[in-house]
Amino acid sequence: MMGWLGRLFGRGKPRFSDAGLRDAAAIADLHAACFHRGWSEEEVLSLLADPAVLAHCVHCGRKAAGFVLSRRAVDEAEILSIAVDDRWRGRRLGRSLLDLHLRQLAGHRVRTLFLEVDEGNVAAFRLYRAAGFRQVGRRPNYYPKPDGKPATALVLRRDLR
Repeated sequence: MMGWLGRLFGRGKPRFSDAGLRDAAAIADLHAACFHRGWSEEEVLSLLADPAVLAHCVHCGRKAAGFVLSRRAVDEAEILSIAVDDRWRGRRLGRSLLDLHLRQLAGHRVRTLFLEVDEGNVAAFRLYRAAGFRQVGRRPNYYPKPDGKPATALVLRRDLR
């Protein structure tokens, strides 16, 4: 009975997997819900079709609850985006998703990983610090904000080997 109810309400044990073209619409929807300037489904499809892009999703029930995408270049990579649906935050899904992604990148012989984070996004910054990232730069006026005042991006780095 509980399994049926869990499926009915879209809750269930999180399932982590590689993301593919079939996930483009769900990733675009999540990205739009989590960021000021969301990606279109076409933009996500283009990224997922790129052999240099590595992508993972987490599904809870039938719905995508989170994703992470990065682009590799030789032995470096950059996380392009990572997001977890508001309803699933605070359950360590972001950390588990990031850990999976880091392991996969290391398996692809990536040695150094970069990302940018809005300096005002305290939860994301905490996640990255806990995962071993350190700040190596700043980009003032980088992120557009709804109020028109651009935010500073912090450039973070993590060595994987």
